[in-house]
Amino acid sequence: MFRLTKLNSNVFQSINNSFGKRFISSSTPSDKFFLNSSALVIEKTKEPKKKQTDKTKLVFGKDFSDHMAVVEWDDEKGWGVPKITAYQNLSLPPSASVFHYALECFEGMKAYKDKDGNVRLFRPMENMKRFNDSAKRICLPTFNKEGCLDIIKKLVKLDQDWIPEGKGYSLYLRPTLIATQKTLGVGAPHSAMMFVICSPVGPYYPEGFKPVRLLADDKYVRAWVGGSGNYKLGSNYAPTIFPQLDAAKKGYQQVLWLLNDQITEVGTMNMFVLWNNNQDELELITPPLSEGTILPGVTRDSILKLAHQWGDFKVSEKNFTMSELAKAIREGRVKEAFGAGTAAIVSPIKSINYKGEEYPIPINEAFGAGPVTKKFADTIMGIQYGEIKSDWSMVI
Repeated sequence: MFRLTKLNSNVFQSINNSFGKRFISSSTPSDKFFLNSSALVIEKTKEPKKKQTDKTKLVFGKDFSDHMAVVEWDDEKGWGVPKITAYQNLSLPPSASVFHYALECFEGMKAYKDKDGNVRLFRPMENMKRFNDSAKRICLPTFNKEGCLDIIKKLVKLDQDWIPEGKGYSLYLRPTLIATQKTLGVGAPHSAMMFVICSPVGPYYPEGFKPVRLLADDKYVRAWVGGSGNYKLGSNYAPTIFPQLDAAKKGYQQVLWLLNDQITEVGTMNMFVLWNNNQDELELITPPLSEGTILPGVTRDSILKLAHQWGDFKVSEKNFTMSELAKAIREGRVKEAFGAGTAAIVSPIKSINYKGEEYPIPINEAFGAGPVTKKFADTIMGIQYGEIKSDWSMVI
Protein backbone atom coordinates (compact mmCIF):
# COMPACT_ATOMS: atom_id res chain seq x y z
CA MET A 1 0.00 0.00 0.00
CA PHE A 2 1.44 3.38 -1.01
CA ARG A 3 0.99 6.30 1.39
CA LEU A 4 0.48 9.70 -0.22
CA THR A 5 1.97 12.57 1.74
CA LYS A 6 1.13 16.22 1.25
CA LEU A 7 4.01 18.23 -0.18
CA ASN A 8 4.87 21.24 1.91
CA SER A 9 3.17 24.19 0.17
CA ASN A 10 6.19 26.48 0.62
CA VAL A 11 8.49 23.91 -0.99
CA PHE A 12 6.06 23.40 -3.86
CA GLN A 13 5.70 27.15 -4.38
CA SER A 14 9.48 27.57 -4.41
CA ILE A 15 9.94 24.87 -7.03
CA ASN A 16 7.06 26.22 -9.09
CA ASN A 17 8.36 29.79 -9.00
CA SER A 18 11.90 28.74 -9.89
CA PHE A 19 10.76 26.66 -12.85
CA GLY A 20 8.25 29.26 -13.97
CA LYS A 21 10.79 32.08 -13.99
CA ARG A 22 13.38 29.96 -15.80
CA PHE A 23 10.88 28.74 -18.38
CA ILE A 24 9.59 32.23 -19.15
CA SER A 25 13.07 33.75 -19.34
CA SER A 26 14.28 31.05 -21.71
CA SER A 27 11.65 32.04 -24.24
CA THR A 28 11.49 35.78 -23.64
CA PRO A 29 14.18 38.17 -24.99
CA SER A 30 16.21 39.57 -22.09
CA ASP A 31 19.63 41.09 -21.41
CA LYS A 32 20.19 38.01 -19.27
CA PHE A 33 20.31 35.94 -22.45
CA PHE A 34 22.29 38.37 -24.59
CA LEU A 35 25.78 37.13 -25.43
CA ASN A 36 27.88 40.24 -26.02
CA SER A 37 30.56 39.23 -28.53
CA SER A 38 31.85 42.81 -28.73
CA ALA A 39 33.16 42.40 -25.16
CA LEU A 40 35.28 39.40 -26.18
CA VAL A 41 38.68 39.23 -24.47
CA ILE A 42 41.46 37.40 -26.30
CA GLU A 43 44.34 35.93 -24.29
CA LYS A 44 46.74 34.25 -26.69
CA THR A 45 48.58 31.15 -25.57
CA LYS A 46 52.18 31.51 -24.46
CA GLU A 47 52.92 27.89 -25.30
CA PRO A 48 51.74 27.05 -28.85
CA LYS A 49 51.15 23.35 -29.46
CA LYS A 50 53.06 21.22 -31.90
CA LYS A 51 50.93 20.49 -34.96
CA GLN A 52 50.67 17.14 -36.71
CA THR A 53 53.09 17.47 -39.63
CA ASP A 54 51.54 14.61 -41.61
CA LYS A 55 47.92 15.56 -42.12
CA THR A 56 47.11 12.08 -43.42
CA LYS A 57 47.62 10.80 -39.87
CA LEU A 58 45.01 13.06 -38.30
CA VAL A 59 42.53 11.17 -36.13
CA PHE A 60 39.07 12.63 -35.54
CA GLY A 61 38.86 14.43 -32.19
CA LYS A 62 42.37 13.57 -31.03
CA ASP A 63 44.34 16.79 -31.62
CA PHE A 64 43.09 20.25 -30.63
CA SER A 65 44.09 23.75 -31.63
CA ASP A 66 45.90 26.27 -29.43
CA HIS A 67 42.85 28.15 -28.22
CA MET A 68 39.30 27.71 -26.96
CA ALA A 69 36.43 30.08 -26.34
CA VAL A 70 34.60 30.11 -23.00
CA VAL A 71 31.85 32.18 -21.38
CA GLU A 72 29.92 31.61 -18.16
CA TRP A 73 26.30 32.36 -17.29
CA ASP A 74 24.29 32.71 -14.08
CA ASP A 75 20.63 33.43 -13.63
CA GLU A 76 21.22 36.77 -11.90
CA LYS A 77 23.87 38.42 -14.08
CA GLY A 78 23.27 36.51 -17.32
CA TRP A 79 26.10 35.88 -19.78
CA GLY A 80 29.49 37.08 -18.58
CA VAL A 81 32.47 38.33 -20.56
CA PRO A 82 33.38 35.87 -23.33
CA LYS A 83 37.05 34.94 -23.56
CA ILE A 84 39.37 33.19 -25.95
CA THR A 85 42.14 31.55 -23.98
CA ALA A 86 44.71 28.80 -24.34
CA TYR A 87 43.16 25.33 -24.67
CA GLN A 88 43.06 24.04 -21.11
CA ASN A 89 41.26 21.84 -18.63
CA LEU A 90 38.02 22.99 -17.04
CA SER A 91 37.65 23.31 -13.28
CA LEU A 92 34.25 22.17 -12.01
CA PRO A 93 32.93 21.01 -8.64
CA PRO A 94 32.08 17.29 -8.46
CA SER A 95 28.51 18.32 -7.60
CA ALA A 96 28.07 20.13 -10.95
CA SER A 97 24.74 19.04 -12.38
CA VAL A 98 26.23 18.23 -15.79
CA PHE A 99 27.85 15.19 -14.14
CA HIS A 100 24.67 13.97 -12.49
CA TYR A 101 21.74 14.82 -14.74
CA ALA A 102 23.32 15.06 -18.23
CA LEU A 103 22.45 18.74 -18.61
CA GLU A 104 24.62 19.18 -21.68
CA CYS A 105 24.17 19.94 -25.36
CA PHE A 106 26.57 20.52 -28.23
CA GLU A 107 26.99 21.19 -31.93
CA GLY A 108 29.15 19.77 -34.69
CA MET A 109 30.33 22.04 -37.50
CA LYS A 110 33.45 22.63 -39.57
CA ALA A 111 35.70 25.38 -40.91
CA TYR A 112 37.23 24.88 -44.37
CA LYS A 113 40.09 26.50 -46.24
CA ASP A 114 39.54 27.00 -49.95
CA LYS A 115 42.19 26.97 -52.68
CA ASP A 116 42.74 30.73 -52.26
CA GLY A 117 43.34 30.39 -48.52
CA ASN A 118 39.96 31.83 -47.48
CA VAL A 119 38.39 30.34 -44.35
CA ARG A 120 34.77 29.26 -44.80
CA LEU A 121 31.88 28.02 -42.67
CA PHE A 122 28.98 25.99 -44.07
CA ARG A 123 25.50 27.25 -43.08
CA PRO A 124 26.65 28.12 -39.53
CA MET A 125 23.44 29.91 -38.54
CA GLU A 126 21.62 26.60 -38.87
CA ASN A 127 23.95 25.16 -36.24
CA MET A 128 23.35 28.18 -34.00
CA LYS A 129 19.60 27.70 -34.27
CA ARG A 130 19.83 24.01 -33.39
CA PHE A 131 22.27 24.77 -30.54
CA ASN A 132 19.78 27.26 -29.09
CA ASP A 133 16.87 24.82 -29.50
CA SER A 134 18.82 22.07 -27.70
CA ALA A 135 19.68 24.43 -24.84
CA LYS A 136 16.05 25.45 -24.43
CA ARG A 137 14.90 21.80 -24.36
CA ILE A 138 16.94 21.03 -21.24
CA CYS A 139 16.49 24.44 -19.55
CA LEU A 140 20.02 25.67 -20.22
CA PRO A 141 20.38 29.39 -20.99
CA THR A 142 19.63 30.52 -24.53
CA PHE A 143 21.62 33.16 -26.40
CA ASN A 144 21.55 35.45 -29.40
CA LYS A 145 22.73 33.36 -32.34
CA GLU A 146 24.71 36.17 -33.97
CA GLY A 147 26.74 36.75 -30.81
CA CYS A 148 27.63 33.09 -30.45
CA LEU A 149 28.62 32.79 -34.10
CA ASP A 150 30.74 35.94 -33.91
CA ILE A 151 32.78 34.42 -31.06
CA ILE A 152 33.24 31.19 -33.02
CA LYS A 153 34.37 33.11 -36.11
CA LYS A 154 36.98 35.01 -34.09
CA LEU A 155 38.25 31.78 -32.55
CA VAL A 156 38.55 30.15 -35.97
CA LYS A 157 40.36 33.15 -37.44
CA LEU A 158 42.83 33.10 -34.54
CA ASP A 159 43.52 29.39 -35.05
CA GLN A 160 43.18 29.29 -38.83
CA ASP A 161 46.71 27.89 -39.19
CA TRP A 162 45.27 24.71 -37.66
CA ILE A 163 42.97 24.18 -40.64
CA PRO A 164 44.69 21.56 -42.84
CA GLU A 165 44.84 22.57 -46.49
CA GLY A 166 43.32 20.36 -49.14
CA LYS A 167 39.86 19.18 -50.11
CA GLY A 168 38.38 16.90 -47.49
CA TYR A 169 40.40 18.45 -44.66
CA SER A 170 38.85 20.83 -42.15
CA LEU A 171 38.78 22.13 -38.60
CA TYR A 172 36.01 20.44 -36.65
CA LEU A 173 34.27 22.84 -34.25
CA ARG A 174 32.53 21.67 -31.08
CA PRO A 175 30.44 24.36 -29.34
CA THR A 176 29.25 22.91 -26.02
CA LEU A 177 26.95 24.14 -23.26
CA ILE A 178 26.94 22.55 -19.80
CA ALA A 179 25.18 23.13 -16.48
CA THR A 180 27.60 24.07 -13.69
CA GLN A 181 25.06 24.21 -10.83
CA LYS A 182 27.06 23.44 -7.67
CA THR A 183 24.29 21.73 -5.73
CA LEU A 184 22.53 18.42 -6.32
CA GLY A 185 18.88 18.42 -7.26
CA VAL A 186 16.97 17.89 -10.48
CA GLY A 187 15.90 21.27 -11.79
CA ALA A 188 16.72 24.13 -14.11
CA PRO A 189 20.35 25.10 -13.42
CA HIS A 190 21.23 28.52 -12.06
CA SER A 191 24.67 28.56 -13.68
CA ALA A 192 26.15 27.28 -16.91
CA MET A 193 29.21 27.43 -19.15
CA MET A 194 29.58 27.55 -22.91
CA PHE A 195 32.87 26.62 -24.55
CA VAL A 196 34.13 25.93 -28.05
CA ILE A 197 37.06 23.70 -28.98
CA CYS A 198 38.58 23.00 -32.40
CA SER A 199 40.09 19.82 -33.83
CA PRO A 200 41.89 19.45 -37.20
CA VAL A 201 40.45 16.48 -39.12
CA GLY A 202 41.01 14.67 -42.39
CA PRO A 203 38.52 13.33 -44.95
CA TYR A 204 36.03 10.78 -43.65
CA TYR A 205 36.85 8.54 -46.62
CA PRO A 206 40.53 9.24 -47.44
CA GLU A 207 40.69 6.47 -50.03
CA GLY A 208 37.20 6.79 -51.50
CA PHE A 209 33.77 5.72 -50.27
CA LYS A 210 33.56 2.66 -48.05
CA PRO A 211 29.95 1.45 -48.12
CA VAL A 212 28.67 0.20 -44.75
CA ARG A 213 26.63 -2.79 -43.64
CA LEU A 214 23.81 -2.08 -41.19
CA LEU A 215 22.11 -4.09 -38.48
CA ALA A 216 18.44 -3.10 -38.27
CA ASP A 217 17.89 -3.15 -34.52
CA ASP A 218 14.41 -3.95 -33.21
CA LYS A 219 15.61 -4.46 -29.64
CA TYR A 220 17.04 -1.06 -28.71
CA VAL A 221 15.35 2.28 -29.38
CA ARG A 222 17.30 5.49 -30.01
CA ALA A 223 14.40 7.93 -29.87
CA TRP A 224 10.64 7.92 -29.40
CA VAL A 225 7.70 10.24 -29.95
CA GLY A 226 7.68 12.90 -27.26
CA GLY A 227 11.32 12.29 -26.35
CA SER A 228 14.43 14.34 -27.07
CA GLY A 229 15.81 12.59 -30.14
CA ASN A 230 15.41 15.75 -32.20
CA TYR A 231 17.92 17.68 -30.06
CA LYS A 232 21.70 17.37 -29.98
CA LEU A 233 22.08 16.25 -26.37
CA GLY A 234 24.89 14.13 -25.00
CA SER A 235 22.27 12.00 -23.27
CA ASN A 236 21.02 10.84 -26.70
CA TYR A 237 24.39 9.37 -27.63
CA ALA A 238 25.60 7.45 -24.56
CA PRO A 239 22.86 4.76 -24.72
CA THR A 240 23.70 4.03 -28.38
CA ILE A 241 27.26 2.88 -27.68
CA PHE A 242 26.36 -0.56 -26.32
CA PRO A 243 24.14 -1.52 -29.31
CA GLN A 244 26.81 -0.18 -31.66
CA LEU A 245 29.48 -2.40 -30.07
CA ASP A 246 27.11 -5.35 -30.27
CA ALA A 247 26.55 -4.69 -33.99
CA ALA A 248 30.30 -4.40 -34.57
CA LYS A 249 30.85 -7.84 -33.01
CA LYS A 250 28.47 -9.22 -35.63
CA GLY A 251 30.36 -7.56 -38.48
CA TYR A 252 28.20 -4.46 -39.01
CA GLN A 253 29.52 -0.89 -39.10
CA GLN A 254 26.36 0.88 -37.98
CA VAL A 255 22.97 0.34 -36.36
CA LEU A 256 19.79 1.19 -38.26
CA TRP A 257 17.52 2.47 -35.51
CA LEU A 258 13.88 1.38 -35.60
CA LEU A 259 10.80 2.48 -33.67
CA ASN A 260 8.08 -0.16 -33.92
CA ASP A 261 9.59 -1.14 -37.29
CA GLN A 262 9.58 2.48 -38.39
CA ILE A 263 12.96 3.64 -39.71
CA THR A 264 14.41 6.61 -37.82
CA GLU A 265 18.18 7.13 -38.15
CA VAL A 266 21.33 5.24 -39.09
CA GLY A 267 24.10 5.38 -36.48
CA THR A 268 24.45 9.10 -35.73
CA MET A 269 23.22 10.14 -39.19
CA ASN A 270 19.96 10.86 -40.97
CA MET A 271 18.69 8.11 -43.27
CA PHE A 272 17.86 8.47 -46.99
CA VAL A 273 16.57 5.94 -49.53
CA LEU A 274 16.21 6.38 -53.29
CA TRP A 275 13.63 3.91 -54.61
CA ASN A 276 10.76 3.37 -56.96
CA ASN A 277 7.78 3.74 -54.65
CA ASN A 278 4.48 1.87 -54.85
CA GLN A 279 3.29 4.28 -57.55
CA ASP A 280 6.44 3.47 -59.57
CA GLU A 281 7.80 6.98 -59.02
CA LEU A 282 11.51 7.51 -58.45
CA GLU A 283 11.52 8.95 -54.95
CA LEU A 284 14.08 10.14 -52.40
CA ILE A 285 12.60 9.51 -48.98
CA THR A 286 13.72 10.37 -45.46
CA PRO A 287 11.80 10.26 -42.14
CA PRO A 288 10.03 13.53 -41.19
CA LEU A 289 10.93 15.87 -38.34
CA SER A 290 7.32 16.27 -37.23
CA GLU A 291 7.29 13.53 -34.57
CA GLY A 292 10.42 14.68 -32.75
CA THR A 293 12.38 11.44 -33.27
CA ILE A 294 14.76 12.78 -35.93
CA LEU A 295 17.67 15.18 -35.46
CA PRO A 296 17.26 18.13 -37.86
CA GLY A 297 20.63 17.68 -39.54
CA VAL A 298 22.14 20.57 -41.48
CA THR A 299 23.39 18.09 -44.09
CA ARG A 300 19.91 16.51 -44.18
CA ASP A 301 18.32 19.87 -44.89
CA SER A 302 20.95 20.67 -47.52
CA ILE A 303 20.31 17.39 -49.34
CA LEU A 304 16.56 18.00 -49.37
CA LYS A 305 16.99 21.53 -50.72
CA LEU A 306 19.39 20.35 -53.43
CA ALA A 307 17.06 17.50 -54.41
CA HIS A 308 14.12 19.87 -54.77
CA GLN A 309 16.30 22.23 -56.80
CA TRP A 310 17.48 19.48 -59.17
CA GLY A 311 13.98 18.12 -59.76
CA ASP A 312 15.28 14.71 -60.89
CA PHE A 313 12.95 12.71 -58.65
CA LYS A 314 10.16 13.04 -56.13
CA VAL A 315 11.33 14.19 -52.69
CA SER A 316 9.42 13.04 -49.60
CA GLU A 317 9.72 13.49 -45.86
CA LYS A 318 7.48 10.75 -44.50
CA ASN A 319 7.55 7.67 -42.35
CA PHE A 320 8.42 4.29 -43.82
CA THR A 321 9.11 0.94 -42.18
CA MET A 322 11.89 -1.59 -42.40
CA SER A 323 9.34 -4.13 -43.60
CA GLU A 324 8.47 -1.82 -46.52
CA LEU A 325 12.15 -1.26 -47.28
CA ALA A 326 12.89 -4.99 -47.16
CA LYS A 327 10.02 -5.68 -49.56
CA ALA A 328 11.26 -2.97 -51.94
CA ILE A 329 14.79 -4.44 -51.87
CA ARG A 330 13.45 -7.92 -52.65
CA GLU A 331 11.49 -6.49 -55.57
CA GLY A 332 14.53 -4.63 -56.91
CA ARG A 333 12.98 -1.19 -56.40
CA VAL A 334 15.71 0.26 -54.15
CA LYS A 335 18.35 2.16 -56.13
CA GLU A 336 20.49 3.67 -53.37
CA ALA A 337 20.56 4.26 -49.61
CA PHE A 338 22.84 6.42 -47.50
CA GLY A 339 23.31 8.15 -44.18
CA ALA A 340 23.96 11.89 -44.02
CA GLY A 341 25.80 14.01 -41.47
CA THR A 342 28.50 16.60 -40.86
CA ALA A 343 31.42 14.19 -40.57
CA ALA A 344 30.93 12.16 -43.75
CA ILE A 345 28.43 14.28 -45.72
CA VAL A 346 27.07 10.97 -47.04
CA SER A 347 27.81 7.38 -46.06
CA PRO A 348 26.71 4.80 -48.69
CA ILE A 349 24.86 1.70 -47.47
CA LYS A 350 25.48 -1.62 -49.19
CA SER A 351 23.36 -3.99 -47.11
CA ILE A 352 20.99 -4.24 -44.14
CA ASN A 353 20.52 -7.23 -41.87
CA TYR A 354 16.90 -7.45 -40.74
CA LYS A 355 15.60 -10.32 -38.61
CA GLY A 356 18.54 -12.49 -39.62
CA GLU A 357 18.23 -11.90 -43.36
CA GLU A 358 20.68 -9.86 -45.43
CA TYR A 359 19.21 -7.30 -47.81
CA PRO A 360 21.74 -6.04 -50.40
CA ILE A 361 21.53 -2.51 -51.82
CA PRO A 362 23.06 -1.60 -55.21
CA ILE A 363 26.48 0.09 -55.12
CA ASN A 364 28.47 1.39 -58.07
CA GLU A 365 31.73 -0.48 -57.56
CA ALA A 366 33.69 2.12 -59.54
CA PHE A 367 33.42 4.72 -56.77
CA GLY A 368 31.76 2.86 -53.88
CA ALA A 369 28.44 4.72 -53.95
CA GLY A 370 25.37 5.21 -56.09
CA PRO A 371 25.50 8.08 -58.60
CA VAL A 372 22.96 10.21 -56.73
CA THR A 373 24.75 9.67 -53.41
CA LYS A 374 28.01 10.74 -55.03
CA LYS A 375 26.38 13.77 -56.63
CA PHE A 376 25.17 14.98 -53.22
CA ALA A 377 28.65 14.52 -51.74
CA ASP A 378 30.41 16.28 -54.61
CA THR A 379 27.96 19.20 -54.65
CA ILE A 380 27.99 19.86 -50.90
CA MET A 381 31.76 19.52 -50.70
CA GLY A 382 32.12 21.84 -53.69
CA ILE A 383 30.08 24.47 -51.85
CA GLN A 384 31.99 23.98 -48.61
CA TYR A 385 35.32 24.63 -50.33
CA GLY A 386 34.08 27.52 -52.43
CA GLU A 387 34.30 25.68 -55.76
CA ILE A 388 30.55 26.08 -56.26
CA LYS A 389 29.19 29.55 -55.61
CA SER A 390 26.49 29.51 -52.93
CA ASP A 391 25.29 31.65 -50.05
CA TRP A 392 25.57 28.51 -47.91
CA SER A 393 29.32 29.07 -47.75
CA MET A 394 30.35 31.95 -45.48
CA VAL A 395 33.81 33.47 -45.82
CA ILE A 396 35.03 34.78 -42.45
